[in-house]
Amino acid sequence: MEFMLADWLGKPLWMWSGFLAIVFALLAFDLGLLNRGDREIGIAQSLRLSAFYIGFACLYGAVVWWAFETGNLKTTDGTHAGVTYFTGFFIEKALSIDNVFVISLIFTFFAIPRRYQYRALVWGIIAVIILRGLMIGIGAALVQEYDWILFIFGAFLIATGIKMLVVPEAEPDMSKNKLIVFFKKRMRVTDTLHGERFFVRQADAAGRTLIYATPLFLALVVINIADLIFAVDSVPAIFAITTDPFIVFTANIMAILGLRALYFALAAMVHRFEYLKTALALVLVFIGGKIFWNQIFGKVDPAISLGVTLALILGGVVFSLWKTRGQAHAAPHAD
Repeated sequence: MEFMLADWLGKPLWMWSGFLAIVFALLAFDLGLLNRGDREIGIAQSLRLSAFYIGFACLYGAVVWWAFETGNLKTTDGTHAGVTYFTGFFIEKALSIDNVFVISLIFTFFAIPRRYQYRALVWGIIAVIILRGLMIGIGAALVQEYDWILFIFGAFLIATGIKMLVVPEAEPDMSKNKLIVFFKKRMRVTDTLHGERFFVRQADAAGRTLIYATPLFLALVVINIADLIFAVDSVPAIFAITTDPFIVFTANIMAILGLRALYFALAAMVHRFEYLKTALALVLVFIGGKIFWNQIFGKVDPAISLGVTLALILGGVVFSLWKTRGQAHAAPHAD
């Protein structure tokens, strides 16, 4: 078992494998016990699951904090593991809420009933873990080899934040989405759903029995690619907090795990987070600017970063809920 002590991206393999074991245990519990069979996830259950995932993520963060304070965990960049974990977690959690509206549009476009949506989202996170892992690994290698790339991350975050502030967001027309058009032209897709199945065998026009993808699989593919596009913003944002790959990865994945559970509650009230986008834009500008400050004047206290991030996100949420109180409009979803 000595190989488990081998170093990989600044941490022993047992630490990486232990975290992944926790993640897959949560997914197995979620899929195998909590959501066995085809049934719709209600808002109450969605909120309970979300509270569980957020609580678990915070408990894990407390362990990370304790391990750092006791000297059992060191970061590759010298930052406080606990503070940077929680800062990264809250940033990723808030940024991932932006995905909800897009996911809702995708499910509506493909006419996916709510009773099939949750299982598709949970299976999708396996692909997300792999894709985010690759992006974080590449990002860590680039930062380690070329530290000036942090300036590019900072400039990108500032530009993205300003764009979010000044450019009005229009609702996308999914029927004209180039990604969906591309896959429909190059894949055999059934016209109707086949329960929760991703692939089925059926005869084509010539009578040959072929494997066809179902609309549920196509929706899953598009959602995961959309998540990858969102990661282009979120991964640089957390690298601006810490360049330790383990903290970046764990905070990222813990934030994503809970989003799948929270989706069914958020999808019904996403319109009420109207001002959260402004808060997120300010967070990106702040984090991007912090990179330049750190490189030119010295590092900002991580506690200040955590405090400013929390204040902006919570302020955006509370102000949004206050301004939109009494609104009954619900986001569209497939039934």
